[in-house]
Amino acid sequence: MLPDRNTIKLLRIPFFIFLMPLFLFAVSQAEYIQSPQVYIAFLIIHFLIYPASNGYNSYVDRDEGSIGGLEKPPMPTKSLFHLTLVMDASAIILAATLVHVPFALCLIIYIAASRAYSSRIIRLKKYPYAGFLTVAIFQGAFTFYLSYWAVAGHPLALTVPHIFLLCGCTLQIAGAYPLTQIYQHEQDLKDGVVTLSYKLGYKGTFVFTAAMFALCNFCYYLYFVNIGNGMIFYLVQLFFLPIIAYFLYWFFAVSKNTEAANFSNTMRMNWIAAMCMNSCFIVLIFINHFR
Repeated sequence: MLPDRNTIKLLRIPFFIFLMPLFLFAVSQAEYIQSPQVYIAFLIIHFLIYPASNGYNSYVDRDEGSIGGLEKPPMPTKSLFHLTLVMDASAIILAATLVHVPFALCLIIYIAASRAYSSRIIRLKKYPYAGFLTVAIFQGAFTFYLSYWAVAGHPLALTVPHIFLLCGCTLQIAGAYPLTQIYQHEQDLKDGVVTLSYKLGYKGTFVFTAAMFALCNFCYYLYFVNIGNGMIFYLVQLFFLPIIAYFLYWFFAVSKNTEAANFSNTMRMNWIAAMCMNSCFIVLIFINHFR
C-alpha cells in the first residue's frame, strides 16, 4: 500500500535543502570525484536518510505545533514508522551496492545517532548538552566525512588542515542548531525536552550562534590558508554577508520583542542561510572541478 499524503508530508523532503551545504562542501573539497557516486550518494542521503530521520522524529514526537519545514504538521500513523524503516534499509543496501561498504557503515552509524536522539527510550534530545553535541557532530563533521568518503572513494586524511575543516563543519551546525529551536521553547518543555536554546534564552541563543559562527569562520580561514587557497576564504565571505545581515536584523527584532522569535522568522533565516551556503559551495565545486 502506498503511503498517504500526510505520511509523505511528515517526511519533510524539501527540508533537505537546509541540510545540503555540507554535502556540497565535501564535493567541492574532494581532490577527485567519482561522478556516478556523487549523484547516487546525494540521492541516498537527501531523499532517503534525511527524510527517514525527519519522519521518525515526527512519529515519536507527535508534534501539535510547528516543526522545521511544517507550520501545521498532521498527526503521524504507524505507516510513517514502517516507511522510515523501509527507507533506512533501502539507503543502506543502495549505499553498499552502488557506492561502497564503508559509506553504508557510516550511514548505519548516522541512523543510530539519529534514532538515539529522538527515541523515547534513549531520548538524547531531552538533554540540552548531549542533544546539542549529537546534532553538531553528526550533522557537522561526520556528515562532511561520510559525504567526502562517498564522492572521493577514499576517507578524508586527518591532516592539520582537515582537522580545522572538520571543526569548522561542526561549529557551523553548532551555531545554526540552537537558532532553529528558538520558537519551540514552550512546545519542547511540554514534551519534557530542555533544549540548549531554552537554557541560553532568546538573546543568549543569538549571542551563542554568533560566537559559534565566528569560531567556524576562523577554522575555515585556517583551513583555506593552510592548503594555499586563502583567496577562496574571502570569496566565501561574500556569500555569508546576506546571512549576517538578516541575522543582525532578526536579533534586533527579538531584542525589542521576543514574539519575533517565531516559526516564520526562523524559516526565513533557514532559507537565506541555505540559499547562500548552497550557492557558495556550488561555486566552489565549479572552481575546483570544472574550470
